[in-house]
Amino acid sequence: MAAPSPRLANGKPDFSGIWTTAEPNGIQTKELSSPKQAPGPRVAQSPEVEEKPGDAGNIKASRQMSNIGVDLPGGLPYQPWLVPIVRERTDNLAKDDPHIRCWPDNFIRAYGMPHLLKFLHSPNLLVMLNEMNAGYRQVFTDARPLPQDPNPQLQGYSSAKWSGDTLVIDTIGMRDDTWIDWNGSVVTQAAKVREQIRRPDFGHLEIQVTVDDPKAYRKPWTVTLKQRIVVDTDLIDEICLENEQSLQHMK
Repeated sequence: MAAPSPRLANGKPDFSGIWTTAEPNGIQTKELSSPKQAPGPRVAQSPEVEEKPGDAGNIKASRQMSNIGVDLPGGLPYQPWLVPIVRERTDNLAKDDPHIRCWPDNFIRAYGMPHLLKFLHSPNLLVMLNEMNAGYRQVFTDARPLPQDPNPQLQGYSSAKWSGDTLVIDTIGMRDDTWIDWNGSVVTQAAKVREQIRRPDFGHLEIQVTVDDPKAYRKPWTVTLKQRIVVDTDLIDEICLENEQSLQHMK
């Protein structure tokens, strides 16, 4: 896990691999989880855990899955109009959550969900595959300019450039009311998202995410979403609509 990170042909870090959260929610409960449930505290992993890859048979959600701003002092800086919406979504157990209704997850949210992500990295393109609903995202790593008026998409439009060994990704063009956590926090079409991704060693990714969305938040905010590699496995079909029987109960 602590071995040097692999390199691309151009000498930059290679982010290829299968990844899951490195900060799983430590809360154990016999009941069904809900967005009302507070996550466990952030605790340092033991050396024994740190030295092992993620367990493909025990994939868990991250601490930030319910509330991506759980570690921000004072929480996410919502605009006033968004406060009652998030409160209602949390109180009604997120019954209108697009994820529950089988929509693909936005990349910010996907980093914390209990579904494997596979990164395929080349010098000019980073592709992120999500085993949930066969989702995908492409990041152009040739520093091309972002479009002036992109067609709104769930994953937006992403362009990246290197700053030393850190890949800096800028994304615009996401859809309004795109959920980024289980509480119902969102990004809008006005959002600009910057990710700074590092691979400090073979077994870990550090993804610093900054959201600048003046329509939804009073000021930009930043969180760090850590990932751990999973080895000796691959993605499997996880199609939400296959034998889906829940929507009829969520009226």
